[in-house]
This record gives sequence, C-alpha cells and structure tokens, in this order.
Amino acid sequence: MKQIITIGTRKSLLALWQSNYIKSCLEKEYPNCEVRLQKIVTKGDKILDVPLSKIGGKGLFTKEIETALLDGEVDLAVHSLKDMPTKLPDGLCLTAITERAVVGDAFVSNKYNSFAEMPAGAVLGTSSLRRKAQLLAKRPDLDIRDLRGNVDTRLHKLDEGQYDAIILAAAGLTRLGYGDRIKETLPCDFCIPAVGQGALAIECRTDNKEVRAMLEFLNHPATKSCTDAERAFLGLVEGGCQVPIGVHADIIENGKMHVTAIIASLDGSTLLRDEIDGDATNAVALGQTLGKRMLDNGGKEILDEIL
Repeated sequence: MKQIITIGTRKSLLALWQSNYIKSCLEKEYPNCEVRLQKIVTKGDKILDVPLSKIGGKGLFTKEIETALLDGEVDLAVHSLKDMPTKLPDGLCLTAITERAVVGDAFVSNKYNSFAEMPAGAVLGTSSLRRKAQLLAKRPDLDIRDLRGNVDTRLHKLDEGQYDAIILAAAGLTRLGYGDRIKETLPCDFCIPAVGQGALAIECRTDNKEVRAMLEFLNHPATKSCTDAERAFLGLVEGGCQVPIGVHADIIENGKMHVTAIIASLDGSTLLRDEIDGDATNAVALGQTLGKRMLDNGGKEILDEIL
C-alpha cells in the first residue's frame, strides 16, 4: 500500500510550482509514496488592494496553512522562507530548508535595460518596504509605488503600462519560466535581499517524527546555516514587513560566514548598514551580534520612528 502525504499550499502559480517541486523530490526519493496537494487560501491572498505593511506583514501567507497543519488536515507545508515569521506557532517547526536559488531582486521593464537607465520621475513598482527604502536612498528622484498581486498579476500591470519598471524576487521569476524578462539582477550589496530570499521552507508538526525524518534529505546545510543567521538577526531586531530591513549571509571561505544587513527609514533618507564575519558554525550568534550592534548604533531609533 502506498503511503499518502498531503502538502498544504497556496493557490498562486509560484506556490504551486514550489509545492510540486517538493512533491516530485519526495516521490523520486520514496517511490512507494503518493504526494497530494491541498490548496488553501490565506488572508494575504484575499487582500490585494492594501500594502502588506498595513495589514500585518509576515504571517499573512502562512496562518491558514499552519492551522491545517495543526489540525492534521495536511502533513507538511511548503513556503517561501522569506514569507515565514521568525516565531512559529507552538507545535510547528521548520524541518528542512532547501538549497537557495538566485538570491537577488530582479529589475523588469519594457522600457529600460537597467535600474540606472530610469529617468527622474519614472514609476517603479514594488511590494516591499525593504526594496523601496534602499532604492530611494540611491534614487530619491524616482516615483516608487506599491505593487501587489502574484507574479503574473504584477507582470500584467507592468505590460498594461501602469509602471515603467517593477522589482520582483529573481528566484520566483526564474522558477516560473520568466527568467527572460529579467533585465538586471540587482547585486546583493546594492539592494540587500529579504531574510531567506530564494530558499524554500518545509514546515511540519513537531511531533510528526516520521514525516520529519523523510524530509531530512531536502535540507541544504549551507543554505540552512546562512538563513539561520538571517532569521536570528530579524528575530532580534523584531522586524517584519512593516519596516525596511534587509540581511544576507554567505559562506565565503574556510567555513567562514559573512553577514550584511541594513535598517532604513521608510523614505530611505536614513540607512544604517553593517556587516560581520565569523565561523559559520556560529550562524545564530553572528546574526544576533550584528543585530544588537546595529540597534545600539542607531537602528533602534530608526525602528522607533516607524513602529
């Protein structure tokens, strides 16, 4: 008899791609396993006309799926790690973090070949305060407007002429086959990515030891180490979608990790940036140390003005 495993997933094309990717990995690893998808609508999918920062930020795309997990309706959930709060509900855990795809943000335009080409007053769309603050710090002459919806919706709004260019995560565009629409991938030191950007997170019930053991092969140690540092930073500074925070960790050489982060004001006029190097085995401590240092050096004042 085949073992049946049910994945809880959002209905968007990107969420379905991600869940089907994990489904194929599981069925290849365990030929006697049948994996099914259960589509779940989240609050973030229902409210499309209000910026994420005004309706709660992280957790908007996970709560209903996590309820299904806790109720035993699904065995695991597949998320974009950047959508995951740093604190999970009691009884749930992140069992695996997959190998990270392209990390950076993508510049997409039908008019311009690069961010630098955009003239003063050009309309740029993004859903992220993190991107908006960093890009305004470099180009305060741009008209940066909110952009909500799934990847296809955002591209459609661009093609309708509502925006001169838009910024999306490069990983999502590539996964959906839209890599040819990327005019430029912004370097991470130019626009620091979101926590966990490019990685997938597999969430399970803590007590479901059988499924957790089955998922272990999906864990990518280097990505997990880097995202542990990023999530430790975010957890310490207590930032979500409501504040412009970016942090990115890399394994550089000889087991060393480099972590870079920014805390910015909403308009990008104040932008605090810092970095730290250390042993990758101390990923969580590195993220927390950097976060504390930045809070002490002006980050707390920036956050206090926003929150």
